[in-house]
This record gives sequence, structure tokens and C-alpha cells, in this order.
Amino acid sequence: MATTTKKDYYELLGVRKSASADEIRKAFRKLARKYHPDVNPGDKAAEERFKAMSEANDVLSDPKKRKIYDQLGYYSDNIDPAAAEAYARGGPTGAGGFGGFPGAQPGASGQGVPFDFGGFDFSDMFEGARGQRSTGGGGGFRDIFSGMFGGRGGAAAQEGPEPGSDLEYQVNVPFWTAIRGGVMRLNITRQDVCANCHGNGSIEQPGMCPQCKGKGTIEQTGGRMKFNVTCPRCHGSGKNISPCPVCHGEGVVSRTEPLEVRIKAGTRDGQRIRIPGKGNSGGHGGSAGDLYVIIRAGEHPVFRRDGDDIQITVPVTATEAALGAKIEVPTIDGRALLKVPPGTQSGQKLRLREKGVPSATKEGARGDEIVEVKLTVPMPRDEKTKELLRELAKLNPEDPRAELFKNV
Repeated sequence: MATTTKKDYYELLGVRKSASADEIRKAFRKLARKYHPDVNPGDKAAEERFKAMSEANDVLSDPKKRKIYDQLGYYSDNIDPAAAEAYARGGPTGAGGFGGFPGAQPGASGQGVPFDFGGFDFSDMFEGARGQRSTGGGGGFRDIFSGMFGGRGGAAAQEGPEPGSDLEYQVNVPFWTAIRGGVMRLNITRQDVCANCHGNGSIEQPGMCPQCKGKGTIEQTGGRMKFNVTCPRCHGSGKNISPCPVCHGEGVVSRTEPLEVRIKAGTRDGQRIRIPGKGNSGGHGGSAGDLYVIIRAGEHPVFRRDGDDIQITVPVTATEAALGAKIEVPTIDGRALLKVPPGTQSGQKLRLREKGVPSATKEGARGDEIVEVKLTVPMPRDEKTKELLRELAKLNPEDPRAELFKNV
């Protein structure tokens, strides 16, 4: 069995083996700025160094990949985590006593006693319990050898039903639709079940599997070891199965479909509406994910919304603010009377109870309308008006800035 070339990823990035994910990320960014091909055009050495660093960062920045690398000293996508775990627990003799798997040379055990595995057929171990997964401490021979040779044993779960992923769509909802409720019509692009293969990802044709000749297994050798593994083409069925030409074996295809989303009255900006089963369809017969519609509520030139409350700024004359008055103000339901107390100041906020937005979560509840008073000063247009204002100033000689200077 050929050994895999080992690379010291930690040395490539210049970090310790105990380095945190943040330290690894910073080290890679620093080196990437130095060795990036765009910075070193035509420099093959720099390009190769950058590729090696990228490979190291890809492995060490992924916790699962890093764990396998730390256990075995190298990483490959074909390595089953269970096999790596079994090797790490197996010590010097490796999983099952194969002299330091993986990368061990056949014919020698951990104690130096020669073993000859030539002609040995492991098919009984693999196929004798077809359909059952070993629960031994080392993950079983099937898991170990599937990680080494890419057989189906360790990937069986991946070939089975896979649940579909969830989808998120942001929807711009007009101000009044979010307040009063309504229906939004959307076009959703999602992964749907392939109609050609009914989600299986493959199509069965007449005859037997051309790779295993109907046996369901193929023979593989490594050094002087020989054993049978599940046929990767027919997955052990022996039938003539080929990938679906429409979905290319995925079991799902991209499709755009219309969808109506009901917006409840009082729906807030940023609210998420869950629609079960309208996400991406699962692969190989797996259940579909969910669709989450994220609301982006529109704005209004007069009303401002804060949760279930409505805020508005209303101009008030100096006379109305000084003497008090009942004035009409706009609300989301139309006009309403607001009592302005005598001596109201500019910027003061007054409340209209239950004139806000109906709650989308509490039945029968409703917010308030908060009215901010904006005092308007009249522009004197004739001499008589000016005289009256001067007389008013004499009758009210208080300095409005006196308190301000006391605190300076």
C-alpha cells in the first residue's frame, strides 16, 4: 500500500500546532499578501508556495479536516473520520493491527512479526453482514478500508436520502401592506425533485453493471493485500445504473415557481415568515427544507414606525402651545383630535393611545401614536403685529436662557 506524502501545514504557515483558528487565519493572510501570484507575476516558486499555503489553510481552518490531519499527519477527502479515529486509538499497531495504518507497509506488524496477506479475501468481512454497520471500537473493517480506498462503506450514509437546505428571501413590503396586511406574489428559485429520475439521481437500464459484471463488488489490491469492495458504479446492486442525464446524479434540478405569501397586519421590518417544505428539495428522496421570507418594510413620508408605535411630528403655533388647544392630527386610521396642554414646549411628545399599529403577535393589542410637537413662530407682517409682540414680551420678561447660564 503506497504511503501518502506528508506535509507540515503548521510549518508552511509558520504557526504552532496549538495555534487558534484566528492565529491561523492571520498567518495565512500575512503570507498570502507576500506570495500571491498577482504580487509576483511570473514567479513559479511564489506561485507554488501560495498553492501550498492555501492547501494548508484550507485544512487547518476547518475543525474536522484539522482533526484528521492531527491524527494521521496528512489529510485527504477520501479518509473516513471513523477510520482516522480508529487509527488514533489503535496506537503504534494502527486499527486492527496493520502496523501503523494508514501508510503502513504490508508484511510487517507493529512487533516486527512478518504477516503475508497475499490472496486474502476480505469479502466475507464486508459482505457477510450486508446492510449492517459495524459497531466495534475501531469503526469496523468496512469503515477503515472505505476510508483508504474510497469504497462505499463509509459513504453509504451520504448516498442515502439527504435533507434539503433552507432558503432565505428578502421581500420589500410597502408601508401600508405591512400595516394592514395583504398578499405578496413572489417568484422563488429553488432546487426541486428531478422529474426524470424522481429524485433518485440515477436511472436503471437493461442488463448488468458493466464494471462489476453483476457481482456488486470489485476487487482491489494494495501491495500484497487483496479484498473486495462495493462497486462504486452500481453501489452493490449489480444492476446497470447510470447517473440521470437531467440532474447529473443530484436528484434535484433548479426551478423557478410562483408563490403567494400572506403578510399579517402589523408585520414588522426584519420579521421572518417560515413556509415549511418550500426550501430546496432533498437529494435521493430526502425531505425538503423550509423557506424563510425576511420582511423589509417600506417607509412613509409622514409616519415613522417604531415596533407597533407610530411616530409623527406635528407643527403647533405659539398661541396653541401657550394657551393649550385641541388640534387635528393624522393617524393611520384617519384624523384624530389631540389635546395640547397649556405651556407645551417644542419637542415635547404627546401620546394618542391605541392609535398605532395592530400587533402581529398579540391578538387585539395595538400600539400608540407618539406626536412630537414642533413649535412654529409667526412672521410679523405689519406694524400692529410687531407692537403686540413687543407688548407680549414686556408682559413676560422671563429670560429663557437664565437656567442655561447657571449651569455653565
